[in-house]
Amino acid sequence: MTLSTLPYEVFVGLRYLRAKRRNRTISLNTFVSVAGITMGVAALIGTLGIMTGFKEDLQAKILGTTSHIVVHDRTRDGMLDYEAQIKKVEQVPHVLAATPFVFRQVLLTSESAVQGIVLRGIDPQQEVRVTELGKNIKSGSLTELERPAPPQAPHASAEAGATPEPQHPGIILGKELSLRLNAFVGDQVNVVSPVGPASRLGTIAMTPKIRVFTVVAVFESGMYEYDSSLAYIALPEAQKFFNMGTTVTGIEVKVDDIFMAADIARSIEAALGFPFWARDWMQLNRNLFSALKLEKIMMFLLLVLITIVASFNIVSTLTMLVNEKQREIAVLKAMGATRKAIMRIFMLNGLIIGLTGTAIGVPLGYTFLWFIQTYWTFDPTVYYISHVPVHIQALDVILVSFSAILISFAATLYPSWQAAKLDPAAALRYE
Repeated sequence: MTLSTLPYEVFVGLRYLRAKRRNRTISLNTFVSVAGITMGVAALIGTLGIMTGFKEDLQAKILGTTSHIVVHDRTRDGMLDYEAQIKKVEQVPHVLAATPFVFRQVLLTSESAVQGIVLRGIDPQQEVRVTELGKNIKSGSLTELERPAPPQAPHASAEAGATPEPQHPGIILGKELSLRLNAFVGDQVNVVSPVGPASRLGTIAMTPKIRVFTVVAVFESGMYEYDSSLAYIALPEAQKFFNMGTTVTGIEVKVDDIFMAADIARSIEAALGFPFWARDWMQLNRNLFSALKLEKIMMFLLLVLITIVASFNIVSTLTMLVNEKQREIAVLKAMGATRKAIMRIFMLNGLIIGLTGTAIGVPLGYTFLWFIQTYWTFDPTVYYISHVPVHIQALDVILVSFSAILISFAATLYPSWQAAKLDPAAALRYE
């Protein structure tokens, strides 16, 4: 289709966008309008891409340390007969693995520091099927955690040059926790439970329970909160230390689709029945992800203001164009052009500006994100990341593009209406 075969509204609208020698102001305003839309689209895509990247990076780190679903007993602090419940859970569709765990808050002491932490009792062989703990081990070995501690013989000493067998059960520390306590693989730490067995003074006076553990591994999850306040011991040792007998705190579950975790959790509750309660990873971290979602929405709304400001240039450009083209508009109306046709001419001008700015802004936003991800590096020992995480979602690009085009179109309504209501007789009276 050639230019001459297009509807006359398109032909006239495209012709009006080209500046004449006697008036370069409209051409400059058109360029500024296109540049404003371009920068607004690029800024929106860049911001949303970075925020989505950080959210997914945070999500991956959380799910690398915690399970997708956690099952508890509503009516008591522990769970009895957990092996039978695990078999029922593993039969639920989309469940990949399940493992028991113990969860308690304790104090961890070394020769140089004291730190309050969360202590988890796990089955090392099953834990690697549910979380990424095995991949997060940076020094030591996860398998050392399940090796039983041999009885310590009194007055026993190791021969010179020989490495003695560990006399205490193993414990795995987070990287930051290890640095705070100055305790590394092979060192010993004390686990102190604030609530221990009753003393001889009666049930009100409680004495804390203390046990020595040997550090067998150090993990790094990439989440400072986990690396500084989380430690693991073997499940039997946790049950023994907390006097839990054969009970556990709950069951960790891994599923094949993390975004279906909420529905799978409801299926687990239906399979287990009352009094069991299943919560998915989004429920467990609701405050964090809700804050990230709200922040992303607010940033989108704030950056849309850039596009709205650019739309003011479209209004001013079309208003000047209408004032300059009053004679041409009058001639068109005298030749039979309707009000709707006149409005379409100037609406087309605004749409062309919006489409051009969007077409340039989208690849510019991608280029900006590529530059940030490639050349902006961090010290991973300080920031836990080496590069800015970036992920562009197709829905975000579509939403940004649609918003820019819609705002550009809305900016054409008033100037187009002004042009459509122009009286031909008044415009041609002094010609």
